[in-house]
Amino acid sequence: MNLQPYLDFATSLAYRAGKITLGHFNTDVHVNIKENNDPVTIADHDAETFIRGEIERVYPGHAIVGEEFGINDSNGTPFRWTIDPIDGTKSFIRGVPLYGVLIGFEMEGIIRVGAAYYPPLDEMLCAADGLGCWCNGRRARVSDVSEISQACVVTSDFQRLADKDTSLMDRFAGRKALLRTWGDAYGYLLVATGRAEVCIDPFLDIWDYGPYPVILREAGGFFGTWSGEEGHTSGDALACNAALKPEIVELLRGSLST
Repeated sequence: MNLQPYLDFATSLAYRAGKITLGHFNTDVHVNIKENNDPVTIADHDAETFIRGEIERVYPGHAIVGEEFGINDSNGTPFRWTIDPIDGTKSFIRGVPLYGVLIGFEMEGIIRVGAAYYPPLDEMLCAADGLGCWCNGRRARVSDVSEISQACVVTSDFQRLADKDTSLMDRFAGRKALLRTWGDAYGYLLVATGRAEVCIDPFLDIWDYGPYPVILREAGGFFGTWSGEEGHTSGDALACNAALKPEIVELLRGSLST
């Protein structure tokens, strides 16, 4: 199946939705709090409304799941789009430019196409099975760092990691890894482009995973669970280069039962 039209569509959607979010960025936008205590703004709603409308117009038979407006999956189609209009809303509302618009295209349970656009930075990271991973038109690859002491490990929130396993970051620090919190969507871009080696999060929803399985796969890396299983269902998440995966999974193994 020719995936190029889906890749072109996904990247165009992410780019145009990103421009919508920029219209509200650094404008003291009003923040509402959802039932799960996460923040949401008009930028989240406007971007997802736009993306859904375009998918429904171009691919009316496809299913959609998005963070803000839930699931539209009434016809049992094997084709599904995942949407996170702003991954990193907490960064967005503080004027931090490390948020992303995430779009994934799933065929029969496997993410085959993905696009992640970082509007304030104007960086587009995208991939499709067999077509490679690209960042602003250049081929993207994970790094070949093979020692944790030389690796950069990023996450969205050290406190959430500590809530899952209080000794986890000590284990990484004991291996002399460089630890940073360039998290949310931006952390996964860093791994896919070889600027960091590992990104870990204790919990992500399906829309948070969005494009990353195919992006990391095509970049020569890994995206999946802390136990080393490739996939994109809700739960813990690990992105890393291929060289470090066995050792990283071993380091994470102590926290799998918590």
